[in-house]
Amino acid sequence: MGSIFNYNSLVHATAGASGSVFAMTCFYPLDNVKFRMQLDDKELLDKSTFQAIVYLIKREGIEALYRGIKPVITTIGVSNFVYFYAFHGFKSLLPKYLESSKTDLLLSIAAGVVNVLFTTPLWVVNSRLKFPEEVLYSGLLDGLFHIASTEGVGALWNSLGPSLILVSNPAIHFTVYESLKRRVTVKSATAFFILGALSKTVATIITYPLQLAQTRQRLTKDPNISTAALLLMILKKNGPGALYQGLESKMLQTVLTAALMFMTYEKIAQTVFRIMLRNSSKH
Repeated sequence: MGSIFNYNSLVHATAGASGSVFAMTCFYPLDNVKFRMQLDDKELLDKSTFQAIVYLIKREGIEALYRGIKPVITTIGVSNFVYFYAFHGFKSLLPKYLESSKTDLLLSIAAGVVNVLFTTPLWVVNSRLKFPEEVLYSGLLDGLFHIASTEGVGALWNSLGPSLILVSNPAIHFTVYESLKRRVTVKSATAFFILGALSKTVATIITYPLQLAQTRQRLTKDPNISTAALLLMILKKNGPGALYQGLESKMLQTVLTAALMFMTYEKIAQTVFRIMLRNSSKH
């Protein structure tokens, strides 16, 4: 039994945040295309991801692909720091013999809840910043204060319902990833990349309709619309296929980002722990 505040958790959190920032920076245009498709952008719905990227460059310029990148990078860094620290901090409180896939699932859910409660306001502001013509603020802090003062503090947690349900996504992702790591000896960057991609694919396919609802709720000015009502509205209006609108670009973006993130995270953590071990052996 250890303490939730420990150096190992800090290393994992810093490595996780660094990996996520690097990966999102590399694949941000795919995230933007997915976001636009999830919002029922009629000009993009009949296009493949590549066609949508070319269309946006021609219509709005290459800067459209990177619109809102600065606050997203900041938020995803904070979000992954909180998640990785919470997961490994909670894990350090348990004895080794309790480690299992079931334990990983429970710890992932707990870490996800902590992360959602802490970072949902940042994601709400992020979603609106991607449409600068519709907002009266230019950054995260400005956006937080503006929404709180004009729409009420509760508006900062508009997507809390689907976000809490979507704790299942990183929980499934982390559990599958940790389970695969226990069964396969992995040390190379390529192996970590493949494990990250496989585990994220499973999690994304299972939870995508909820991610669609989450994106739309973050932009709504009506905090009373429920996740179930929103999903039913989409179903009635456009049919079952609409629940997977933007899935192609989402799969490309989220799977590649997760794979690169886990690869970077593991290599950073390995390097830091190796240096720590080397230094401790000298003393």
